[in-house]
Amino acid sequence: MQALRRYRAMRATRRLALTEEGLAGPFVNPIPDDPAEKAKLSSLGYRSVMEKLGEMFHTTPEVLIALNSPQTLLRPGTVVVFPNALPSSRDYDPKLPSEWRKTVSMLNVDAVQTQGSKVVVDKSEGVLGVFDKGDRLIAQFPATMGSEHDPLPIGSWKIQGVSYNPPFHYNPDLFWDAKEGERKALLPPGPNGPVGVVWIDLSKPHYGIHGTPAPETIGRAESHGCIRLSNWDAARLAMMVAPGVPAIFQD
Repeated sequence: MQALRRYRAMRATRRLALTEEGLAGPFVNPIPDDPAEKAKLSSLGYRSVMEKLGEMFHTTPEVLIALNSPQTLLRPGTVVVFPNALPSSRDYDPKLPSEWRKTVSMLNVDAVQTQGSKVVVDKSEGVLGVFDKGDRLIAQFPATMGSEHDPLPIGSWKIQGVSYNPPFHYNPDLFWDAKEGERKALLPPGPNGPVGVVWIDLSKPHYGIHGTPAPETIGRAESHGCIRLSNWDAARLAMMVAPGVPAIFQD
C-alpha cells in the first residue's frame, strides 16, 4: 500500500528547462530505406530534436506538442512540460561501457533496477514480464512479437548476453520481405537502427529482444519473430537481466 501511495503522489508531468546536451545531435534526416544506403551512414541517429526529446521522456513528439504551446521555442533555457520520466538515480555501474551509460542516462533509465530471474513473453497479452527470485512480477512492458510469416517461437530459451548500441548485420536471407537484389550489409548503430539501442541475445539462433526505431508501433505492428520493445524499455530490461536468465515464450 505504501508503494501505491507513493505512486499516486507522483506528479504526472514536470516543467524542465531545455539544455544544450538534450538538444544536441547529430541528427540524421532523411534516413534511407535501402539497407545499402543506410550502411553508408556514420550512425542511425534521431531524425530531429522532437524525436529525441520524445524518447528521452518515454513518449512521442505528438504528446509533447499536446502538453505545450505551439509557440514553444526549442532552445536552451526554454521551460517545457514533460511526462515525469526522470530517474531516481544515475549512478550507473562503472563496469558498463561509457557510451552505454550515456545512452541510458539520455533515455532517463533509472540506475536502480531489481534483478530479474525470469522473463516471460505472453503472446495473448502482448506483454513481456520480468519476475524476481520469488516469482513476483517486477516489471511489465508492452511488446511486439512475431507475425504470420515469423511467429513467436513458443518455448523456453535463455538469455545469452547483451550488445549495447549495436550495429546491425542485415542479411536478406533471413527476411521474407527482403527486396530482390538486396545484399548483406552492416548498418551503423543508433536509436533508429533496426534493433534500436540494445540487442538481448537469446539461445534460439537469430532471435533476440531489442529496441525499435518506431516506439509508437509497439503492440500494433509485426516483427520478424523477435521481441521488440521501445528503446527505453529495452534499455531498462538490459539492466535487469544477465546471461543464463530463462526466457519463456508462451501463447
